Amino acid sequence: MALNLSQKQEVVAELAEVAAKAHSLIAVEYAGTTVSQMTAMRKKARETGVFLKVVKNTLASRAVVGTEYECAKDVLTGPLLYAFSMEEPGAAGRLIKEFAKGNDKLQAKVVAMGGQVYPASHVEVLASLPTLEQALAMLARVLNEPATMFARAVKAVADKQGGGDVADAEAEAVAEPA
Repeated sequence: MALNLSQKQEVVAELAEVAAKAHSLIAVEYAGTTVSQMTAMRKKARETGVFLKVVKNTLASRAVVGTEYECAKDVLTGPLLYAFSMEEPGAAGRLIKEFAKGNDKLQAKVVAMGGQVYPASHVEVLASLPTLEQALAMLARVLNEPATMFARAVKAVADKQGGGDVADAEAEAVAEPA
């Protein structure tokens, strides 16, 4: 079904809004993908914060103007499914990677992030980015490590200066009423 001008403008506006907020974009060739596969992928996309849309490339090219994905507009050719990561950069990469395992017709064509276009092989790189929870856990470990090392150093110094005597002195101080 062909879209009239106002419908096309709505699609461009919606896609432009999504592109302005997205962390990454993957354009995927989907020809040969079954309806059930697309339905499953759309369901998983909603759960993982990925915006999926099949739209004409001319409309997509207009929508990305003024966003960091404008760099990809010249390579958007053929029937494409657009996957925008809305919550974390690697979400679309993980989604496409997962569904491409069971569907050889699903082929990434373009990866864009941070104003740069990357080859399709960068889906693997994008998919390997940590989730928000993983990144926060890694940050917590990094921040915790200096305090842990300091505590170990203090304990080592105390142990070298007669560690047993320090522990005995603390026990006596607690046992004696003040």
